[in-house]
Order: sequence, then C-alpha cells, then structure tokens
Amino acid sequence: METIAIRKARLSFPDLFNAVQYENTGPFKYRCTFLIPKENVALKKQIDVAIKKVATEKWGAKADAVYKAAVAGNKVFISDGDNKAYNGYADNWAVVATRDEAAGKPVIVDFDKSPLGEASGKLYSGCYVNGTIDLWAQDNAFGKGIRATLINVQFVKDGESFGGAVPASDTGLDDLSFTDDDDDAFA
Repeated sequence: METIAIRKARLSFPDLFNAVQYENTGPFKYRCTFLIPKENVALKKQIDVAIKKVATEKWGAKADAVYKAAVAGNKVFISDGDNKAYNGYADNWAVVATRDEAAGKPVIVDFDKSPLGEASGKLYSGCYVNGTIDLWAQDNAFGKGIRATLINVQFVKDGESFGGAVPASDTGLDDLSFTDDDDDAFA
C-alpha cells in the first residue's frame, strides 16, 4: 500500500457518516470523491508514482499492461474530471476513495482536528477538505485495478455547493429559549 495525503481538494459525493451500497449491490461502504485541480502537478505526479509502485509490486513486468486494461475497464480510483458531466469536475482529477463498513468509519474532523458529526452540515459537495488515502492493487473475482481506501477527511473551508444549495447553518434563527412560565414565547 501507498499512502497519499490530499490537501485543499473539493469534496464531491460524500457518503462519510453512513455507509451505502453502490448501485444496491455489494458491501456497504463509506465513500467520497476528492477533486484535485489539474494545476496541482506535484500531487498528480506523487499519485502516478504511487500507482506505478503498487502495480509493479503486484504484477511485476505486466504492471503497465494491467494498469492500461484497468483504466479502460474503469477499475482505477482516479479519472479525468473533464470526462465527467458533474458540476465542479472540469479542470480537476477525480479521486474516488471508499472504506468498507466492516473496517469502521473514516476519521472525520473539523479544521482544528476536533471530531465532526453529520449534524454540523460542514461536509457537503463543494466544500474544501484534506484527506488521506491508501492505494492498493485489486486482483480478485471483480477484476484487476488500482483502488483507494479512505482513511480520513478534514474540513478546511466552505466552498460553493455543487448542488447550488448553501451550507446548512443556524443563520436567521432566533434564540427561543424560554421557561414554562413564559406564555408570550409563541405570541
């Protein structure tokens, strides 16, 4: 396995708090997509080197051929966002990472590393995050490929939501704390 640290990526399709089944088949998994700007050449090069290392360790001299077949068969964790029809994907590399439910939830933290819960509303498609993934070679009944296991996700800052909705917040709500004796609370 090769570990990759991803910094200041946009988050897409976050299933981070509840494991889901892909197309209603197979095991339940936590998952997300990290969108890495193509201008981040250093990170893309680090990913390419790690892919080559993982593939070579698994398939030796056949690594290049197996990797090309895996790309053609859509069995690789990274793809060109320009080939996707989703908001925010253009000019980015799309890195899909999953984690089996049986392995437990990924670590999810706020910018200050405090635990982050689903109710915070902070992790939505379009926010900026850091994350860590482990790359591994798939060679099983489902085929050969290079996959990424999701280790953690850290909220960095808000970004424009890909769905057009603003992040959830308590803005515009009043503090309605009152005692049982306060009959005017609902007036």
